[in-house]
Amino acid sequence: MQISELINLQKMTTHSVVDLRSDTVSQPTDKMRARMAAAVVGDDVYGEDPTVNELEARTAAIFGKEAGLFVPSGTMGNLLAIMVHCHRRGTEALVGDLSHIFLYEQGGASHLAGVQLATLKNEQDGTFSLQDLRRRIRHEDCHEPITSLVVVEQTHNICGGKVVPLAFLDELAALVRQPGVGTGNARIALHMDGARVFNAATALGVGVERICRDFDSVSICLSKGLSAPVGSVLVGSKAFITEAHRLRKALGGGMRQVGVLAAAGLVALDEVVPLLSKDHERTKKIAQAIYGLNSPNITVDLESVQSNILLVEITQPKLKASEFTTRLSIVDAGEVEAGVTDKNGAEIVVKACARDWVFARLVLYHQVDDEQVDLAIKKLKYVIGQYDKQWPRT
Repeated sequence: MQISELINLQKMTTHSVVDLRSDTVSQPTDKMRARMAAAVVGDDVYGEDPTVNELEARTAAIFGKEAGLFVPSGTMGNLLAIMVHCHRRGTEALVGDLSHIFLYEQGGASHLAGVQLATLKNEQDGTFSLQDLRRRIRHEDCHEPITSLVVVEQTHNICGGKVVPLAFLDELAALVRQPGVGTGNARIALHMDGARVFNAATALGVGVERICRDFDSVSICLSKGLSAPVGSVLVGSKAFITEAHRLRKALGGGMRQVGVLAAAGLVALDEVVPLLSKDHERTKKIAQAIYGLNSPNITVDLESVQSNILLVEITQPKLKASEFTTRLSIVDAGEVEAGVTDKNGAEIVVKACARDWVFARLVLYHQVDDEQVDLAIKKLKYVIGQYDKQWPRT
C-alpha cells in the first residue's frame, strides 16, 4: 500500500459514518452471533436441521399459516410463490408497477418461471385501483393468458415505506374470491411480498396474522430491518410449501447445514421485532427536522412517513437526487469549523440511496441509534442550508 493510500485510509477512519442507504446494511446482534455459533444443525434438504425447522414452524405460526420454508433471499421467496401459484403454462400475475417484483428482481417471473407479469398503477399509498384490477383479470378466452395471481407489497418500498391499509387488503380478497372472477375454475391466488411486513404490523398496531389473513402465501425478509445476516421465510399451506420446497432445490436454494443462519432469524423474532417502533420514531424525527427547515429545494411529506423509510423530495430542478446523496457522503472544508462533527470532533458522512428518482431514500434500522440520528440531522441541515444559499426562495 502506498503512503498516499495510507493517508486516505487514515482520513476515512476519522469520519463518523451514518449509513442510511438501506436496512439491508443492518448488522447481526451479539445475541444472534452467539446463537449462530451454538446452533444445532442438520441437513436441511433432508428436513433434518432442527434450527431451520424451528424457524419455519414458528414463523408459520406467527403468520397463521400451516408451514414455512427458509430461503436465501426475498427474491427467491417471491419467485417460488409465483412458480407455485402460476404452475400452468400461459399464466399471468398482476403486480404493482412500482413493486419490487416488477422493478428489481430481474424479471425472474418471465425468464425463470415463464410467467407473464402485468402491472397495475401503484397509488402513492402503495395500493392500486381495484376497479382497474377487476378489468385486468382475464376472461374465458383462448387468446388470453390465465390470471393466476395478484401480488401486494407490504410495506411498499418505492412508495416510501407506506403501510397498505387493512381495508384495501380486505376488499382485494373479497374481489378475487367472488364467484365468476377469473378464468373458468382457476382460482386467483394472493401473495404478499412482506419483506417489511413486521414494520406494517408495528405501524398498524395489529399482528402480522391479521394483515396476511386472506393471503395464500407471504415472503418475510429477516435480513432487512430484522438485522439477521441472511434469509427470508416463505409461508403458506402445507401443500404450497411442499411444492415450494421442491422448486427451491431447482433454483439452487438447498442450503444443507443452514441452521447457523436460521438461528439469527429466531433471535430476530424475539429481540428485534419488538424494537421496530423505535426505527419508526427515529425516521419521523429526521423527517421533522428536514420539514422544519422550510427549504425551497429539499423537503419531505411529513404526513406520509409511516415506517422506517423516508423519501426526501428534491424540488430544485437543477439538483439531482444522486448529486444530493453524493454531497452527503463527502466533507467540505467548512464543516468542521461549522461544528458539523460528532462529540469527538470527527467529520460526519451520511450514506443515502438515489437511483434515477426525484427523491433520495433514507432507511433506518436496529443499529441506527439516537446519537446517529442526531448526527444525520446535523449533516442534513448543513448540506440543505448550502443548497438554500445557492438557490434561495424567490
